[in-house]
Amino acid sequence: MSPEPKKPLSRTVEEAEPKAERSPAPVALFVLLAVLLYCAMIYLNNHAGGFNPKVYPPFASFKEVDDAQPVSAGGDAIKKGEKVFNLSCSPCHQANGLGVAGQFPPLAGSEWVLAPKTDRIIRIVLNGFQGPVEVKGAQFNNVMVPWRDSLKDEDIANVITYVRQAWGNKAGPVKPEEVKAIREATAQKGDAYTSPELQPIPDR
Repeated sequence: MSPEPKKPLSRTVEEAEPKAERSPAPVALFVLLAVLLYCAMIYLNNHAGGFNPKVYPPFASFKEVDDAQPVSAGGDAIKKGEKVFNLSCSPCHQANGLGVAGQFPPLAGSEWVLAPKTDRIIRIVLNGFQGPVEVKGAQFNNVMVPWRDSLKDEDIANVITYVRQAWGNKAGPVKPEEVKAIREATAQKGDAYTSPELQPIPDR
């Protein structure tokens, strides 16, 4: 007799179906992430320079970069003079020092500004200027107000030092003592200078 075929064993225990379950993330992971984000924000705040492209390591702000730049002849006088220029002179001579055609002469590259001796330009700032004048081969004719009573010797020295160093100009600084000496020497002059008056004054 042939053996009877074996019957498959019946399942006594039902196999459990796999189920997707959610397990809570560890609280410590969220705390660690928050700490890392906070540290990153602090780092960026201290080292990104406000995302200003002009800021670079090791500086944290543009002010630090600016303060670290080398200063031309005249030292701190240039920065002070720039402030005076922006307030008092730029409306006529323009922020770029190019002036206004036919009216207000340029200061950038001006032979009056770059003259080795500063007697003329100091007089102009103290008493003002009026009438026609030739600058860089071009004619100008207008009136410049006097600053004798508005600006101190130091302010005038600083602003002249600034214009002699700005926009590619390369001339030496002016000291307050020089302004004081000319202020005293011209104390009796009550009107503005003209080109014929200034021409005889040596500029070298």
